[in-house]
Amino acid sequence: MDCRTLPLVIPAPEKTIRAIGFDDAPFQRSDVHVNLSGVVCANTRFEGMLWGKATRDGFDATDVISEMVIASKYLPQVHVLLLDGIAIGGLNVIDLPDLANRLSLPCIAVMRKHPDLDAMKQVIGNLPQAERRLATLAKAGPIHQAAPFVYQVSGMDAEAAASVLARLTDTGHVPEALRLAHHIGAAVKTGSSKRRA
Repeated sequence: MDCRTLPLVIPAPEKTIRAIGFDDAPFQRSDVHVNLSGVVCANTRFEGMLWGKATRDGFDATDVISEMVIASKYLPQVHVLLLDGIAIGGLNVIDLPDLANRLSLPCIAVMRKHPDLDAMKQVIGNLPQAERRLATLAKAGPIHQAAPFVYQVSGMDAEAAASVLARLTDTGHVPEALRLAHHIGAAVKTGSSKRRA
């Protein structure tokens, strides 16, 4: 099924919406693998988490995230998947449409600000299989802005995605599932969470 034709499974405003948000934990440039924290929230209330790992600057991000979700008990309960950016572990780029298709879920990559795509492409050019990474990056589609959110989306339209992000955000411009995933990953790897998520 093409992710553009996924059935819209987002609950009505008066109903609970469940999201699973993924962020990578802090890592060193010498690390081969990077840990991933996945947090499930019902609206903005914590309900559970997953923990996994992917290759730093590798090509397994889409596989790892989809396998983590499919192997968990949460897939039947979740309405949307959130990502902290379009890449994990440096430039292990996520295939956003493929991820949405595999999980039959809308997938939204959330950014704190509009990325410098030229700088990102320049860095990718210095890595192995640059063309493959750039092609995956292009598949994520246009970057949308609906204050305070900056995001890319597959599996639902941009306007609906902005509404979902607002429902999943307590304060600021980061949905709670991503904010908690960030703090938990930092605490596990460094001993304490950072102030900014």
